[in-house]
Amino acid sequence: MKCRKCENKASIHMRQHKLALCKEHYLEWIPEQTERFIKKYQMFTHEEKILVAISGGKDSLSLWDILVKLGYQADGLYLGLGIDSGINYSHESQRLAEKYANENNLKLHVVDIEKEYGQSIPVLAEISHRGYGRPCAVCGLAKRHEMNRIARDLGYDVLATGHNLDDEAAVLFGNTLNWSSGFLLRQGPVLPASSGGLARKVKPLCRFYEREMTAYAIMRGIEYIYEECPFADGSQSIFYKEMLNQLETVRPGAKLIFYLNFLEAKKSGNLFVEKNVEQQNLHPCPKCGQPTSTPDLCSFCRMIEKARAEIA
Repeated sequence: MKCRKCENKASIHMRQHKLALCKEHYLEWIPEQTERFIKKYQMFTHEEKILVAISGGKDSLSLWDILVKLGYQADGLYLGLGIDSGINYSHESQRLAEKYANENNLKLHVVDIEKEYGQSIPVLAEISHRGYGRPCAVCGLAKRHEMNRIARDLGYDVLATGHNLDDEAAVLFGNTLNWSSGFLLRQGPVLPASSGGLARKVKPLCRFYEREMTAYAIMRGIEYIYEECPFADGSQSIFYKEMLNQLETVRPGAKLIFYLNFLEAKKSGNLFVEKNVEQQNLHPCPKCGQPTSTPDLCSFCRMIEKARAEIA
């Protein structure tokens, strides 16, 4: 198969776009499309400071690579979670994040959860009894808290994550199955900043398939961690992704159509969910200053206090 732009041998064929490209033109196409999505959804401008959440995986490192290539002011943030069961997952992820930053002369902020708060994510999950034996709920809570804290404290205008289309379609599928009105209304390429102190969050890769981002990382020579988090096995999100992959095999483009039609329905107000979902009243947590809807301390600080009390 030939590249549509130059007729050299194609390196990738994207059935959903009916598009085949060689390596050179694919590495041009991905940033071009990313820029188009950034402008379409009004994510940020070249004058704003961007904090990119870096996991050491293909999506976050590729996103950082693309934003820098496009001329944006983008720094990285790596959160050390202390998930080192079997494969030294966190250690290897951090090594690769730091390697990419050093090789490209980029600024990477590193926050070690255990050093900062006394315990790793798996231990915090065990002590707090959240997540029924899986640390995923605690991990998500900690990452949201710390990403917002660093963005606020260091003066970043926007927080960017590397969620791809497969991620977004799986979340949308789960929220639709459960008809989770609040989550459906908040899902999208941009989550605006709140007056209570929550940073603006954006997902510039939300319309790229996981396969497309894998191809970009490989073609760019970006070294990333291949292994999934050891706690991800058997998760609901992976189950949803597998189901959607089966549909995509039969109907190329199904995931993209599913997601784009959702965004269009949301924009036009035809989402068939309660539009007047009660807005949560946020106030600063008296301990960390982060916005929270809980009566006193935020969920993260309550978890940390409980962990310290258990150990003491």
